[in-house]
Amino acid sequence: MCGRYVVSQKVTDLTDVFDAEDDFPEWEPRYSLAPTDVVPIVRERADRETGEFTRRLEPAVWNFHPSFMKESKRPQFNSRIETVATNGLWKGAFASGRCIVPMRGYYEWTGEPGKKRAHYLHGSGELLAAAGISTARKLDDGNWQVSTSIITREARDASGEVHDRMPVYVPLDEVDHYLDPAKLDAGGMQAMVDWLVAASDRVAPTITEYEVDPRVNNHRRIDPGDPTLIEPLGDEAGAAPGSGAAPEQPTLLD
Repeated sequence: MCGRYVVSQKVTDLTDVFDAEDDFPEWEPRYSLAPTDVVPIVRERADRETGEFTRRLEPAVWNFHPSFMKESKRPQFNSRIETVATNGLWKGAFASGRCIVPMRGYYEWTGEPGKKRAHYLHGSGELLAAAGISTARKLDDGNWQVSTSIITREARDASGEVHDRMPVYVPLDEVDHYLDPAKLDAGGMQAMVDWLVAASDRVAPTITEYEVDPRVNNHRRIDPGDPTLIEPLGDEAGAAPGSGAAPEQPTLLD
């Protein structure tokens, strides 16, 4: 995990669940989000005039790119929980740029190249809160760009049968702790890592999976707004619809 995921909720659904202000009014549900796409995140930010922290739903590029990092050919879209508090690329954002990445579920793949089977993993409800980190940098045109990465861990959910990594999920009623904007020192970051492991252990058993149509394999050739992408692949489908052509190889995660 995680190289493709789903956010089927509308803006008002997300802002209601996370008690957040809307800074992403143009958001529309997407059933296939890939690295470098613009995705919704939830984070606490200080008002420039008052200094008061406000929780907002806002857009972020799913490709973590702090101001000190040079251009990279490989998108940085996942951060390992084992090193998020110590790796120089991630630890600054983990200390003071924590965010929630809402999702309904995510995809994983099994099988040989050219015959990849797509699996959809999801929770018992319609919304999951993945722990993420965020950063911002000023672009050449003078605008600021927020980017994000999803924190992953060793699989403890149904993805253990499909892939060895999964997102770090936070229980919906405990996101306040993770979104606390206080900057963490080294000891605080390790305590937060320990808390995330325990919190995600509580969510992991609720994650289940089923196979979906392999047309989802090719992100560039599908309509990301198509809700049928997450429909279960029926047993009677045999060779699934759209599987005649060799699919684009999905991005498999670390």
